[in-house]
Amino acid sequence: MRTLRFSKIAAIAALGLFFNACSDDFLKKPALGSLSDAQLSTKPGVQNLLIGAYAALDGNGVGAASAWDAAADNWIYGSIAGGDAKKGSDGADQPGINSIMIYSAGPSNGFFNSKWKAVYEGINRTNGVLKFIPLVTANITDAEKKGLEAEARFLRGHYYSELKKMFNMVPYIDEKTENPSAVTNDVDIWPKIEADFKFAMDNLPATQAEVGRANKWAAAAYLAKTYLYEKKYTEAKTTFDMAISQGVTSSGTKYALMPKYQDIFDAAKKNMAESVFAVQMAANDGTNTIDNANTGGMLNFPYNSPFRCCGFFQPSVDLANSFQTDANGLPLIDTYNTKALKTDMGIKSEAAFTPDATTPLDPRIDWTVGRRGVPFLDWGNHPGQAWIRDQTYAGPYSPKKNMYWQATQDKYSDQHSWAPGTAINVQIIRYADVLLMAAEAEAQLGNLAKAQEYVNLVRERAARPESFVYTYKDATKPLNGFTTTPAANYKIAVYPAGAFAAKGKDGALKAIYFERKLEFAMEGHRFFDLARWGIADQALNAYITNESKVTPDVSGGKFIKGVNEYFPIPQSQIDLSTRNGKSSLKQNPGYQ
Repeated sequence: MRTLRFSKIAAIAALGLFFNACSDDFLKKPALGSLSDAQLSTKPGVQNLLIGAYAALDGNGVGAASAWDAAADNWIYGSIAGGDAKKGSDGADQPGINSIMIYSAGPSNGFFNSKWKAVYEGINRTNGVLKFIPLVTANITDAEKKGLEAEARFLRGHYYSELKKMFNMVPYIDEKTENPSAVTNDVDIWPKIEADFKFAMDNLPATQAEVGRANKWAAAAYLAKTYLYEKKYTEAKTTFDMAISQGVTSSGTKYALMPKYQDIFDAAKKNMAESVFAVQMAANDGTNTIDNANTGGMLNFPYNSPFRCCGFFQPSVDLANSFQTDANGLPLIDTYNTKALKTDMGIKSEAAFTPDATTPLDPRIDWTVGRRGVPFLDWGNHPGQAWIRDQTYAGPYSPKKNMYWQATQDKYSDQHSWAPGTAINVQIIRYADVLLMAAEAEAQLGNLAKAQEYVNLVRERAARPESFVYTYKDATKPLNGFTTTPAANYKIAVYPAGAFAAKGKDGALKAIYFERKLEFAMEGHRFFDLARWGIADQALNAYITNESKVTPDVSGGKFIKGVNEYFPIPQSQIDLSTRNGKSSLKQNPGYQ
């Protein structure tokens, strides 16, 4: 089984005159090639165009001002805006993220324009594939054409999903659009996205020769997720049922949760049974660049650490507190901020500090949040302030999920730039996501026992001793391995029989929502989940109030219901679509 490499070189070589055929500067597309229509209207030409469409998934080098502006994991738009992380670093670096973090960012914020351009570049590439497929007449079967179309439509569905959940009303441009700048953004595009994923599910194979390609079941999972956004819960349940009972990865492995929670973030185990659809990353690929590595997170390593750069993307205090459990090992859904976890805030790095060994904790905290005195993979105990750029500004914690291990750094980190890249894939959808979205659909339909069953599958994996973090045999030599002594008082349990029924529908949904917060912490989902559930104003204004008691970085922030569920349409795109003093794009409500 080969891994599909979404090389920028391959993409540039493949892309040709299509961009001139439907080019309009409202999308600000770069000139990427000069191949003729005849060259592209061949089976190899279309196949390479499709690779180019995959290559845009990471957002790097396809219109974004920098790798992190349009990162595939949406760490800025999904996690920082969602309150499970803060910008981190200090107040002056990357100021465009500051305003996103406190919901004051306007249409001129360059980060939004970067994301818009990068995603539309992906759409443009998929439309290129769809334009040329009908023109291929030699050495290709109808079945092969349909498969290529299904793959391209899957990718287009993904790209438009990104735009829809970020900006809501966006112009829908397909392979038949002749004048993109005339397309308005006053039509809901969920039905178009649904149609693309439905076609992909019906026409993609269950397995692929190259593991990074989308398959039938990735399309089914994405279609079911689309139904959730559309509040079509019956359709979502039916599709999730199929994905759960029949779904396999592109390599043919039955979907399953990985035995250990930390396996998900280990580059050595990528494309595993839990990976439904992922952006493929590669380190040390021979180009002497990190272009094919995960560069979207290159700012997001602990500061002044062996990782070199840069102190961004710090877990919020609110997030860390969320991992506290009660005496029975269940989450403190409503009271987790009543008592804050012990931290080293204000304690100098050389001073004595002992982590709290008594508070019951969900073990997922220590695969998500770097905490002082707790093993940081195999790099040694986290040293606290020594790895924090400005603790007084953004708090005491470091990100952890997308860090590479010391023992395998030569293979899975890429040091060909001023900050590292990694070979850790970005999980767009993983199987735990499928289970918890299925639980949500079941709860919405009143099937509370089934919803609890799915939630408990996720919690049971987290509760396995294999998913705990353990102390080092010798803290001065972390590569010597770990003891059998847990690094904290880990206590987590599944919900007892009948718990969701006793909670009722609203209580069950609240438990599911909180489980998503824990399971997918700092994976770029939180903001979009809160907006989809219609509770973003409640959750995020409470977050600002509590977080501001500890750090000043979110002070003064305010989430406005009916406005901040979506980001503003970039002003530069409105300007570029203006003809004779009238723009085809309308700004989202509440933005000037």
